[in-house]
Amino acid sequence: MASNPRDAAGGGAAAVLLLSGGLDSYTAGAIAVAEGFHLHALTVRYGQRHARELDAARAVAAALRVARHIEIAVDLAAFGGSSLTADVPVPKDRPIDAAEIPSTYVPARNTVFLSLALAWAEVLGAHDIFIGVNALDYSGYPDCRPEYVEAFERLASLATARGVQGERFRIHAPLQHLTKADIIRRGLSLGLDYSLTHSCYDPAADGPCGHCDSCLLRAAGFAQLGIADPAVAETSSKDC
Repeated sequence: MASNPRDAAGGGAAAVLLLSGGLDSYTAGAIAVAEGFHLHALTVRYGQRHARELDAARAVAAALRVARHIEIAVDLAAFGGSSLTADVPVPKDRPIDAAEIPSTYVPARNTVFLSLALAWAEVLGAHDIFIGVNALDYSGYPDCRPEYVEAFERLASLATARGVQGERFRIHAPLQHLTKADIIRRGLSLGLDYSLTHSCYDPAADGPCGHCDSCLLRAAGFAQLGIADPAVAETSSKDC
C-alpha cells in the first residue's frame, strides 16, 4: 500500500469523506478540500427508507470533484431497530432534546460507517477521515459525541496494520461544535450550493416533509441566518 498518496494535480494528501448527501457531510467535505485534502467519498446504502439522499450524495460528490466516489451496501434494515430502517413512524414536530435518543437513531451506524472508511483509508495509505457529525444542533445520537469520535480515533490505531506500525489515523469532525446556523454560514463562505443536498428523514414525493428532526434543525439554521433554504425553494418552484 502506498503511504500518504498525493493528488497529482493538487498535491493534497488523500482523505476519505463519509458522504450522506446531507448538508453536514457536504460542508465537512468542503472544509477538507479547503484544507488541501484530496477526497475519496464513501456513501453507504444501509437500508434507509428512501434513495433520495443517495442521489444527493452523487451530486455533492461531483460538486466536490472527489477522486472517487464509492457506494457500498450494508443492509442494516435486516436488523431493524430504527424508524429509518424499519416500518416505524418517523417522529414529527417534537421538541428536540439532545438528552433523549429518538427512534431515528440507527444502532451502531457511525461505527459501521467509520469502520468502512477506515478500511478504505488503510488501503489508500491515507491517514485522514472526515465525518459531518455534530453535537450541538442534533437529535441526541450517542455516536455523534466528541468522546465517541476520540474513542474511534484511538481504536483506529489499535485495529489496523498501519496503526500497529506506528502510523496515526485522524478522525476529523470539523462541525462537531458548530450550531446548524454556523455550519450553513461556513458552507456559504466556501461557495456551497445547498440545493444539491437532502436532509429529510421521511420525504414525500414532492419533497422534504418539513416536520422531522432533520428538517426542523435545517430550517432553524437557515431562519437564524435570515436566508431561504435553496433546497426548499427549488422544490417549491417545481410545484409551480
